[in-house]
Amino acid sequence: MKYFNLIKDGIIDKNPIFVQVLALCPLLAVTTSAANSITMGLATTAVMICACAAISFVRKIIPSEIRIAAAVVIVAGFVTILQLLLDAYAPPDITASLGIFIPLIVVNCILFARIESFASKNKIFPSMVDAFGMGLGFTLGLFVVGFIREFLGSGSIFGFRLLHDQSAHVLIMIMPPGAFFTLGAIIMVRKHLRNKKLFAKKGGR
Repeated sequence: MKYFNLIKDGIIDKNPIFVQVLALCPLLAVTTSAANSITMGLATTAVMICACAAISFVRKIIPSEIRIAAAVVIVAGFVTILQLLLDAYAPPDITASLGIFIPLIVVNCILFARIESFASKNKIFPSMVDAFGMGLGFTLGLFVVGFIREFLGSGSIFGFRLLHDQSAHVLIMIMPPGAFFTLGAIIMVRKHLRNKKLFAKKGGR
């Protein structure tokens, strides 16, 4: 149950995109398509799991004075490995569209929040589960925003054209403001449903 709650927190209760509103930089840049969103989310999740496991493993031998510097070096190492793997095996168009945002995982605020608040204080497996939950929530957040933006802005999903009439495309959705509009609408709907549920519980007492 403890591990289930960690995953549930990352996906729903403490979702880094829709609840904590973190990592807006990749949200603005890579969510122009669903494919880019999933790739970025899974890449960040993989780095989070490996980095949090490593930090948890060495947390007792790293002096507190250099823990941030040590964390940056560890994260940078995993990001470098990830970058090399993507360059070798990922489709060129996806790696080109993600561009600088893969190296910028090194300074991802979600990653360092989990390192500081959880991995540096807990054992390896719980740290990996926490990182997996938060990474899954991050991936889900990027995918939902990317799905909506790609469909409304380009009339396609995963590159497959669904709306052939270009006059039906909302071009602002594939521009940076489209990410803010989409995120704001999702947060508004989420809070409305949450408040409605709370009112329903109070009314039933």
